[in-house]
Amino acid sequence: MTHLEPRIYLASKSPRRRELLAQIGVHFDLMLFRAGTREDPETNENSRPAETPDDYVRRVAIAKATHGARLIGIRRLAPRPVLAADTTLDVDGEIIGKPKDEQDAMAILARLSGRTHRVLTSIAVAHGERVEERTSVSEVRFRPLDDDEIRRYVLSGEPMDKAGAYGIQGRAAIFIEEIRGSHSGIVGLPLCEAALLLRSFGYPV
Repeated sequence: MTHLEPRIYLASKSPRRRELLAQIGVHFDLMLFRAGTREDPETNENSRPAETPDDYVRRVAIAKATHGARLIGIRRLAPRPVLAADTTLDVDGEIIGKPKDEQDAMAILARLSGRTHRVLTSIAVAHGERVEERTSVSEVRFRPLDDDEIRRYVLSGEPMDKAGAYGIQGRAAIFIEEIRGSHSGIVGLPLCEAALLLRSFGYPV
């Protein structure tokens, strides 16, 4: 009799989250859907009036996981836990997500230069009617950056799909003087919180 490894669904397009889950031996299948479309009208990634970065990141992660669990029945998939995540930056209480274009990326990086900001990553796991969430909060300090190195970094293309317009696991590592918190959380999936959540759903991590 063939032994089947336990598996989950990962509701994320991020290759970094896939790599992090694989790093801790979690077996998963991708569950992809486009937020804010007819297939998923409830996951609105636009911030709401007076919504804090903490509230925002939790709401979006929970919405993604909840919708993923709902799609299991619609798509007639094997019932398994669905893990979703969302990452945002908090700069002076303002939500900073992915840059809209190169000019926006340069403006974000100039704002981060020489100061500390918070990185929040919320992860949520849904299975049936049950949903649980945890949020990792880290602090990142950038050294002062000059306009030329910001421009070169943006032209590399690396910032364009990342919250806060940088990837700590990539070229932007040379910008960072200090971090306090979870390195994997800053990358996009806090592994300590992910493991504890999955264990609470019976997944052996």
